[in-house]
Amino acid sequence: MKSGHLVFGNVVSVDPDVLGGTPVFNGTRVPVQIFIDYVKEHIPLEEFYDGFPTVSKDQTDKLLEIISEPSLT
Repeated sequence: MKSGHLVFGNVVSVDPDVLGGTPVFNGTRVPVQIFIDYVKEHIPLEEFYDGFPTVSKDQTDKLLEIISEPSLT
């Protein structure tokens, strides 16, 4: 892993060389915030997967698991 590059739960990557350090789904350039916005706005997740096919359901499931952990709330 290069200096300054962080990976959380093998799901989220933060790298200053990718979108200026915006948290993205690991292995993609898709910002995590887009997925969070879909969830908050109750937009069907199939629309997210159709629009961002490089993000897997496993990744989004794991992200929801990570952000739902009591230690983060």
